Amino acid sequence: MKLNFSHLIIAFTLGIAAASGVLIENAHAANQPHMYNALSNLRAARHQLEVAADDKGGHRVKAIGIIDSAIAEVQAGISIGND
Repeated sequence: MKLNFSHLIIAFTLGIAAASGVLIENAHAANQPHMYNALSNLRAARHQLEVAADDKGGHRVKAIGIIDSAIAEVQAGISIGND
């Protein structure tokens, strides 16, 4: 596959867009460190539940649903705090 100048421009533009998104999120994280820490911890907890043994009498699945709701609430709070 030959790369031409337009491919390089597109790749460069996508790279800049991705980097600016990371910088913006990092700037918001600096303003709301506790909310971003909570979000990170909720995601880590969800992952631990996903990799846990399946046989928990439905409680593992219920906990995942509760964490999903908590993640959505924290994201909504972050969004409001960024306005």
